[in-house]
Amino acid sequence: MSLLPTRVIPPSAVLRRARVLAVASAGVNHVVLKQSARAFGNSSASKSAIPFSLNSLGPGKNTTTGNEVDHAAESKGRVLRMVMFGKPGAGKGTLSGRLVKKYDILSLSTGDLLRQHIVERTEVGQIAEEIVARGGLLPDEVMLQVITSKLNALHNKHWILDGFPRTLGQGELLDAKLRTKNTPLSLIVNLDVPDEVIMSRISDRWVHLPSGRVYNMSHNRPKVDGFDDATGEPLTKRPDDNPEVFARRLKQFYDSTSPLLSYYSSQPSTTAKLVTVRGETSDEIWPQLESVIKASFPLIKERVEVVSREERRRHSLSDAVLGRREEIRRHSMSEAVLSRRERK
Repeated sequence: MSLLPTRVIPPSAVLRRARVLAVASAGVNHVVLKQSARAFGNSSASKSAIPFSLNSLGPGKNTTTGNEVDHAAESKGRVLRMVMFGKPGAGKGTLSGRLVKKYDILSLSTGDLLRQHIVERTEVGQIAEEIVARGGLLPDEVMLQVITSKLNALHNKHWILDGFPRTLGQGELLDAKLRTKNTPLSLIVNLDVPDEVIMSRISDRWVHLPSGRVYNMSHNRPKVDGFDDATGEPLTKRPDDNPEVFARRLKQFYDSTSPLLSYYSSQPSTTAKLVTVRGETSDEIWPQLESVIKASFPLIKERVEVVSREERRRHSLSDAVLGRREEIRRHSMSEAVLSRRERK
């Protein structure tokens, strides 16, 4: 079974509808790596913002540029408490996964935490289950309770928060809650990948739904096409990986996240800095991101690389899948030969 797409989706009218110019505001407390700094529009989180492209914004003032991180000296010994933003398909999961694999960092997924509360029938889990069953959206306060119940136990641990905050209101609530525990965010990373690149990328994307592992046929292929590296189970396409749905998700990102990024960039220099890293692939962005982590949080240790039992099992599964496919191929060839002989 070939998983290669029949065509690469070019930038279209669907995509262009999700991009218009926005008024740039002055950005502070914001480091931009590789390219000139950009600022973000100050729209209200409670109103529908006009979608725009971050690439269209003008340069902000009082902003550091280049590969240096000017607050590194002030960050000695600090604990990494990080949130990462990026458009749908920008590579947040891939990059956070690489950080977790290489360094002593925990990745906290709000979706996983919520499911855990529901399964364990906690008080907040029962509230969340009832709301979800009605098809409603969880209030920010409920999501905050889900997250902080875990963060409270990680006072001196390095962590990345995945999936929260998504709006200005959520960001303000999270900041206020973390300040009461004296564990404020120490780094906010914004992944800036061109819209056209992401549009092309999602056409090549395949996922293993049970685990959330993501593969891309152009630059991150599975060991066996069509099958997950770890389990050998089939890969599938996400239902929202199509141009129309992507355009709506992109508009939603701009509407909700831009005011949030503006909020973080305007915070005092004594708080966490917003760092924007730009590139077209995760491999381009990775060295920038890693340099930020190393410079700002030098005490984070690298994990000791050992070949675990699970890793050996994964390799065995991949070999088993390959072997099974070869067995099926040979069986099919044998049947074809027998069929030809019978016809003769």
